[in-house]
Amino acid sequence: MPVDLTTLRLDRSRPLRDQIYPLVRGLILSGVIRPGEVIDEKAIAAQLDVSRTPVREAVKRLSDEHLVDVVAQSGTRASRMDRRAIEESFLIRRALEMESAAQAASRMAQEHADRLHDILARHERAVEKRLFAEAIAQDDAFHHAITEISDLPRLWRTIEISKAQLDRCRHMMLPRAGQAEATLEQHREIIRGLNSRDPAKAATAMKAHLDAAYRSTVAVLDGPGLG
Repeated sequence: MPVDLTTLRLDRSRPLRDQIYPLVRGLILSGVIRPGEVIDEKAIAAQLDVSRTPVREAVKRLSDEHLVDVVAQSGTRASRMDRRAIEESFLIRRALEMESAAQAASRMAQEHADRLHDILARHERAVEKRLFAEAIAQDDAFHHAITEISDLPRLWRTIEISKAQLDRCRHMMLPRAGQAEATLEQHREIIRGLNSRDPAKAATAMKAHLDAAYRSTVAVLDGPGLG
């Protein structure tokens, strides 16, 4: 695994597995660790100067999310991209986020609209500067904020897990011309739906956005070079 982790410093006062898990997860989702690539637990532990136990625990969580395949006698690898699993992830995410938007619409206040517009502005600046990883972070912040407005505190974690396979495709497709700009306009439409305080209108705007995103994902899946 050609990733240099030696410059990272872990907080030894916090559980190590809870820090290593998002670190390795982020490397997989961003494509730094590519589909099918070996994940060397011993090397990760050595670079982070920790025992193999917290690394193994983190990898186990990733295996539960189907981001890692642990095969006896064959080692541990980042899972390959699976069309059916990605489609299933999309269907689960769409159902959850449509409900989140519907619930949020009935609770919308000016402070919520202001928060979403602030996130949208940061997202737009990241796109203008071609900071694609930051754009993805702001995209996630937008959807996360809607779940918080909906007052369903556990929903975002469920969405995060369900969309993990989709996120791997997002990192591949974001630099495509027009994709980021289209996402921004769809987010504006979602805000308009939420501001209407009409649950059906908000859910419809969310569905349209996620359907469009999935169509772009399918284009990536059908393109060359997918692991």
